[in-house]
Amino acid sequence: MKPLLHWSNAIVLAAVAGMMLVVYGSRGEWVQALVVAAILLAAAWFVSPVFGGRQKPWSALRRGQDHEPGVVIFWRPGCVYCIRMMATLGRTRRKAQWVNIWRDAEAAAFVREHNDGNETVPTVILRDGVVTNPDPEAVRRELVRG
Repeated sequence: MKPLLHWSNAIVLAAVAGMMLVVYGSRGEWVQALVVAAILLAAAWFVSPVFGGRQKPWSALRRGQDHEPGVVIFWRPGCVYCIRMMATLGRTRRKAQWVNIWRDAEAAAFVREHNDGNETVPTVILRDGVVTNPDPEAVRRELVRG
């Protein structure tokens, strides 16, 4: 049941997009229907568990199989603070390792361990330690420096 909950916001947005197509389409307002549906479907993609692409698992990063992971950002789709972090970091976000806690149970456990049992994101590993919901500019400075 829990994986379905991760998809619930995306499903609702996609359903509303379909309803808007029907409502506007029945009035013959197809341009408005397509614009509204496109916006809602884009929002559904941003809040879906597939947003963020392929990522390394937390277990591989933790063991440092390739090298020192540097800045690690734990996030989840639909989190407005995570979206803000991504937008603020811009291109520098590629220098960080992003771990989706909805795809990685070990990562979710790590986040709970550092946030009094809560899955509060973004939780970020910086040089100085683990920080919950840090200022995106501080993360950007660490990435540029790093």
